[in-house]
Amino acid sequence: MARVAIVIVTWNSAAEIGGCLDALAGLPADQIDVVVVDNASADATREKVAAHGVRLIANSTNAGFAAAVNQGVRASSAPLILLLNPDAHLRGGLDALAARFDDPTTGVAGGLLLGESGNPQKGFMARNLPTPAALIFEVLGINRIWPRNPVNWHYRCRGLDPMTAALVDQPAGAFLMFSRDVWQRVGGFDERFHPIWFEDVDFCARVKAAGFRIWYEPDAVAKHTGAHSIRALPLENRERYWYGSLLEYAAKHFSSVSFRTICLAVAAGAAFRAAGVPRRGPRAFAVYGSLAGLALGRLFSPRGK
Repeated sequence: MARVAIVIVTWNSAAEIGGCLDALAGLPADQIDVVVVDNASADATREKVAAHGVRLIANSTNAGFAAAVNQGVRASSAPLILLLNPDAHLRGGLDALAARFDDPTTGVAGGLLLGESGNPQKGFMARNLPTPAALIFEVLGINRIWPRNPVNWHYRCRGLDPMTAALVDQPAGAFLMFSRDVWQRVGGFDERFHPIWFEDVDFCARVKAAGFRIWYEPDAVAKHTGAHSIRALPLENRERYWYGSLLEYAAKHFSSVSFRTICLAVAAGAAFRAAGVPRRGPRAFAVYGSLAGLALGRLFSPRGK
């Protein structure tokens, strides 16, 4: 039986999936089980996967990222699962990542992500779990105006030495290993985060709450492009998915007061953006007006449901 199942979720990933699978080609086949779950790509993603001869689960509709991850995990019996984005190309250190799970208190581990420049993707590859203040600062644009503020600095683990292993809250879902046992214990990825965003944050939050440790392991390295599928989304979908999942996370993990404060912050931030986008035309104005309506709708519904 393979020790590690590498689960890759694709959606219109033809430009990236070939390189991702090429980087896995040298791994021992008796120890690694590669499973690609495709969420109804409209490009040549499935043909690229087929050409590499790895297992493909071809969804007829976009099931969402969380549901696709769960499909991939269920499709293998390996005790460890590496969740890998199609735009993350493994450079090495898979054994170092897996070795973290020799300690039964480890539930999740993530590795070093290098950007296109070759530099570590600080602020992305490992973060602390978001607090209400961190999300409020994010949606109000404070983190863009004042990126070195202490709330953002803590949230994005800016003090992390990228060359030193450390306990963290949330390694990036682009390069994330977890044990099958922990996945089962916490109930897998929450498919309410649909189609994308915050499902990996929620998973790590539940793993940590269950008493398991989460590691950042720099000896495991992948090169990561980032956002290859997101760029193809229309503005209205991209913004609605991100803010909708943010509100879902806040409703699930924060107190009623904190959640409703975040709803107000999202509405206010959307209003500021709408007021500042006249040059982008009525479409952008409508997008941010819709986001404000979404947040206010959650604010006045029972516990944000």
